[in-house]
Amino acid sequence: MLFQPDGVILLFAFLLDLLLKDPASLPHPIRWMGKAIEFLEPRFRRAIASPVLSGALFSLTLVLSTWTIGALTIRICHQVHPVLAWGIEIVLLWYCISAGSLAESAGNVVRQLLQRGVSAARREVSMIVGRDTESLGENGILRAALETTAENFVDGVFAPMFYYALGGIPLALAYKMVNTLDSMVGYRNDRYIQFGKPAARIDDVANWIPARLAVLLIAFGAHLLNRRGRDALHTALREGRNHLSPNSGYPEAAFAGALHVRLNGPNFYYGILVEKPYIGKDFEEVTPRRVFQAIDLMLCASFLGVCILAVILR
Repeated sequence: MLFQPDGVILLFAFLLDLLLKDPASLPHPIRWMGKAIEFLEPRFRRAIASPVLSGALFSLTLVLSTWTIGALTIRICHQVHPVLAWGIEIVLLWYCISAGSLAESAGNVVRQLLQRGVSAARREVSMIVGRDTESLGENGILRAALETTAENFVDGVFAPMFYYALGGIPLALAYKMVNTLDSMVGYRNDRYIQFGKPAARIDDVANWIPARLAVLLIAFGAHLLNRRGRDALHTALREGRNHLSPNSGYPEAAFAGALHVRLNGPNFYYGILVEKPYIGKDFEEVTPRRVFQAIDLMLCASFLGVCILAVILR
């Protein structure tokens, strides 16, 4: 049987992400996904009158096309030479993982706050969160940075690796298309409340298992870093449902328990106040130190996920 180094591919892709992050100068499949979404959205809207049906066919077409392109690419590369295919897999999986970029972005928010003040930190955090940032104070900025670190541990790190382990590069790429669709059209505003609903629901389904498995990695990482694994697990089980998303609350609650910080709560989106319950309501406000600890926890949990999945794939 031909050697299949799936675990090695996963490890190298993760290391590449930590070392090189997300270089803007290189071609990037995720950006191509965004351009495909922008190109096809108006065409599907014009072709089908029902916004829900149009959005459903739009989303399914893009996800299935992405899986097909990924499968054909790897098959063709294998026909040329297995080593070429393995190299392409490493690069494509690297593009699917964003632990390095997530750590850098969240850290930059804190550094801007400490060095240049609230206004600079608002500009920095606006690039990584979907909420309105114009009126955020220091605590709101820090809370947003920590929340996006917790939530994107699933979307940007563990879930792509999980789907790679489950179905190789084609499934990992298909997941990233699902995630990109949700980030671009899965909004509850007038423009996307109907058209974007299918994309949002597909994303909810795709993240259901990874979000809950991620809690175990976060708790394991918290135990190794500060002996708060039990707090992370208990908070996730107790308060993981306190979120508008069926998935995001679980990793956020695990981070809240691990770091003893209060997350979630009311926020403005497109000028509208959205009332959300607090997670870790009995804990303290987020501080700069806690954000850096959250970055360490995210990286530790990411490495644990890589190791576990690599052992499974060997």
